[in-house]
Amino acid sequence: MHTDLDTLQKEEEKYLCSTYGRYPLAIKSARGYTLTDYEDREYTDLLAGISVCNLGHCHPEISRAICGQAEKLVHTSNLFFQKEQLDLARELLSTCGLDKVFFCNSGAEANEGAIKTVRRYMRMVRENNRFEIITLKNSFHGRTMATLSATGQEKIKQGFDPLLPGFVHAEPNDEAELRSLCTEKTAAIMLEVIQGEGGVVPLKKDYLHFVQKLCAEKGLLLVIDEVQTGMGRTGRFWAHEHFGLNPDIITSAKALASGLPMGAILLKDEVARALAPGSHATTFGGSPLVCAAALKTLEIMKRDNVVRMSAETGEYAREILNRVRERTGDMIEEIRGMGLMLGVKLSFPGKRVWRKLLERGFVLNLTQESVLRLLPPLNIPREQLDKFAADLEKILEEEKKAKES
Repeated sequence: MHTDLDTLQKEEEKYLCSTYGRYPLAIKSARGYTLTDYEDREYTDLLAGISVCNLGHCHPEISRAICGQAEKLVHTSNLFFQKEQLDLARELLSTCGLDKVFFCNSGAEANEGAIKTVRRYMRMVRENNRFEIITLKNSFHGRTMATLSATGQEKIKQGFDPLLPGFVHAEPNDEAELRSLCTEKTAAIMLEVIQGEGGVVPLKKDYLHFVQKLCAEKGLLLVIDEVQTGMGRTGRFWAHEHFGLNPDIITSAKALASGLPMGAILLKDEVARALAPGSHATTFGGSPLVCAAALKTLEIMKRDNVVRMSAETGEYAREILNRVRERTGDMIEEIRGMGLMLGVKLSFPGKRVWRKLLERGFVLNLTQESVLRLLPPLNIPREQLDKFAADLEKILEEEKKAKES
């Protein structure tokens, strides 16, 4: 089979379900922050597999860890005790104030498991009938039926009715509405402290503190979705650390195993009482292979001070992008986000800008039609960000002139 883009597109139409709006790009190989297509053209990756390859592509130490583990033990099932899971659990739990972990395969599975845990905890441990979970409008929690029902974006729910009952959506940062939605049925509040798919929108600090107080007052569980924001992405290991929150459940995935499919539910001991033998399970979750990749990822992050690197490089990125905003007039409304989770909110639909950036060799994401979402590897050199900012400024000046003419 030939590997030119046209041929790949035709083959995909023949063999694959058309569920993805693909970029006009096929990647042959990747290393660090560089992607290479089948014509050997190189691209600077400012997306990192959607916040997955936080240490860059094909990190040599992680690749060696995967290969070494693959020669010893790949999969046994969760019918057996596994040292690899225990080693990883100790390291992962040391990053937060929680006590137990359940390993799964994705962010959607982690959030699905968190939803199940909330319901079972209320029914089996507290012995009440609370089951509703309040989530926020503009949120994104996954594409399984439960996580789709939890998600606060109508555009991705079309055609999947009827959705599952038990979810109520509140306006972000509206304390009065959130309180009014709490009833005798409410079991938990589930949120992202930065809404990634929603356009890289951080929630307000005062609002998040209100949420935590409300949970304590009403006896609700606080579930924080850190699937995209965790693993050092925002300049702290977990994004909720910026706000001093104390969640009952954290969900994680994406960057956890540096590209291998892995998710995790982290829980307080009290909440973990809900998960008795047989109550929840997975065939592939926490296999020795993915645990080896995740353990090496955490080791490198700690040794190389990657979280601090994310904070410092993220601050630098904000500075240079704000200079672009100042020099291009009203073309950019806002630079928002934390660490290396940044959104460049344009004042107009951004598809042309996104495409021009791709043509100039920069891979990033356009979300909510006008937000350029940047999720680069956390160890990306600053000079690559300089190059991106310079090209973005040139493109915005071109668009400004075209707009004025």
